[in-house]
Amino acid sequence: MARIIGGVAASHTPAIGFAYDQHKQHDPSLGPIFQAFAPVQDWFREKRPDAIVYIFNDHVTSFFFDHYSAFTLGIGDEYPVADEGGGARDLPAVKGDPRLAAHIATSLVTDEFDLSYFQDKPLDHGFFSPMSVLLDRPGGQWPARIVPLQVGVLQYPIPTAARCFKLGQALRRAIESYPADIDVAVVATGGLSHQVHGEGAGFNNPEWDRQFLDAITDDPAALSRMTHAEYARLGGFEGAEVIMWLVMRGALADRVRQVHSAYYLPSMTGIATLVLENEAAALPDAAAASERHRARMAEQLDGIEELAGTYPFDIARSVKGYRINKFLHDLVTPEHRARFLDEPETAFKEAGLSPEEQELIRGRDWPGMIRYGVIFFMLEKLAAVLGVSNLHVYAAMRGETLEEFLQTRNTPATYSVAGKQEE
Repeated sequence: MARIIGGVAASHTPAIGFAYDQHKQHDPSLGPIFQAFAPVQDWFREKRPDAIVYIFNDHVTSFFFDHYSAFTLGIGDEYPVADEGGGARDLPAVKGDPRLAAHIATSLVTDEFDLSYFQDKPLDHGFFSPMSVLLDRPGGQWPARIVPLQVGVLQYPIPTAARCFKLGQALRRAIESYPADIDVAVVATGGLSHQVHGEGAGFNNPEWDRQFLDAITDDPAALSRMTHAEYARLGGFEGAEVIMWLVMRGALADRVRQVHSAYYLPSMTGIATLVLENEAAALPDAAAASERHRARMAEQLDGIEELAGTYPFDIARSVKGYRINKFLHDLVTPEHRARFLDEPETAFKEAGLSPEEQELIRGRDWPGMIRYGVIFFMLEKLAAVLGVSNLHVYAAMRGETLEEFLQTRNTPATYSVAGKQEE
């Protein structure tokens, strides 16, 4: 089974990325940042985790307020660097781990944590600012796969500190029940004390920052009882994002050993690094407990395979069918519709569809698209664009003509999701 080898926490101020990109390792004021991260780099070099679950928050870059979630799990194959206004940083994209992500998602939902999921989104400085100084990149590639977990801490109400701590405890069950033999590190970013808006901009509290570093190690339960206002009073309003560290801490044992801790305040944000390892030994019945948890995870879809012609749209299918689903979803825009109808082969090529995906659309293979990983609600959009009713698609699913299928309905009517006919 998978093992959690330790927890790492670090600030994610853009000052870290700036210092790295501008080669400030020996600068008198910014050089101490690299000194704080050096022991963390050494720890990663020694431990060499196969995967990292990485908790962070986006800064209204890839996640806007048209749809803002509390906990958003990355399930995709790859995550590039976001452009935050001045061009993307010169760092390679990180590889995701869709299989581990799917297991974590199922486990967390089983433990009643409702998630949203994302693919095909770049990650901003909340992820990449510390990432650039946490891990070496031999051959220009990151050494571990990443499962990113984005926490919505900008638009209130946000998750409580207690909820973050409980999420970490559920995350531990998720990782330790993963059947693959891999080592996993849990990384949390954010903070420490800072405020970047209003008349309170520039607030710092180094004394609280040091108290927090001690408490996250020795008494995280006390931190989980604090309110957002208490965190803001002690660490500045934006500094309240340190509740994300409680996700990492909850994923570890009650008793941990502090391998490394450092703190430095160069400008707007208290920059800290922390490495913790479990001190408690694994329980003798851990394997049995994980087996019971996996069985509980499987309960909701147990027996679904007995339903002939039924294909649950799960994370694995979502990842596999992402390109073709996105292509069909974009048919909701008039420009893409026109491009598809007038020059389908060009549209296929521009979207990067595989030969198999192209042929599924080209041949109007409705059941084949479902089996491949297309969700039905993309098919009804394609049907509407082609002037085909939903009933035609339903009939094709069953290998029947439209007339044969309509004979099985109480009302022999056809319809689709199409709106007004386009000129």
